[in-house]
Amino acid sequence: MEVKQWYMEYRIHKNRPGLLGDIASLMGMLEINIMTINGVEDKTRGMLLQTNDDEKIELMGKMLKKVDNITVTALRAPKLVDILAVRHGRYIERDSDDRKTFRFTRDELGLLVDFLGEICKREGNQVIGLRGMPRVGKTESIIAGSVCAQKRWTFVSSTLLRQTVRSQLSEDEMNVSNVFIIDGIVSTLRANEKHHSLLREIMRMPSTKVIEHPDIFIRESEYTYENFDYIIELRNNPDEEISYESFINIDHDPGY
Repeated sequence: MEVKQWYMEYRIHKNRPGLLGDIASLMGMLEINIMTINGVEDKTRGMLLQTNDDEKIELMGKMLKKVDNITVTALRAPKLVDILAVRHGRYIERDSDDRKTFRFTRDELGLLVDFLGEICKREGNQVIGLRGMPRVGKTESIIAGSVCAQKRWTFVSSTLLRQTVRSQLSEDEMNVSNVFIIDGIVSTLRANEKHHSLLREIMRMPSTKVIEHPDIFIRESEYTYENFDYIIELRNNPDEEISYESFINIDHDPGY
């Protein structure tokens, strides 16, 4: 049978000595391998498991319901957020109403880079929007995520060092395996028709595109919110408001 991975999460009501050992012993008897284990938030533990028999997972879940000291809160095929939660020991904040929006602060840049890296590893068409105020670390995070995914990145438009607006790319740069970085303000408000033509071509490619300032990009182009697979918000602190009014009319700010 095919070997599959599972994510299990349980909340600890009483962390008595030997509790983890008992749970691990049960898994050992059922020949369920523990691949990764970590604390996830307060009094919660997450595990990535591996087995070639789904019935063993189902049986384990039923048996653990009888353990008084814990409550199993998740037992499922692992999602990206589950893998990262076990890896980093904390969950990514996700919008309760809009499930494709994920929130990070500057002190979580490591988690954000890992998240972007896992997304960028995937092949095919993906459009990621990245919201954030000037100099919060948006472009640097995209580059670092590309490096983690062992992907080459290509600037289509940017203000990282100076304003960049490309009207054509080389054959190597147009590789569908590349990560294309687009500044939504520069591409829609400060570019010519040649750039717009290149942008449309890139948006049609089965590749990963990361678009900074997605709200302006949507407002000023034919693309809509539905074109985006993920929306990421990066703030200096959790209470920071992301507003474009303070810098959208600045013509030569090299750092937004």
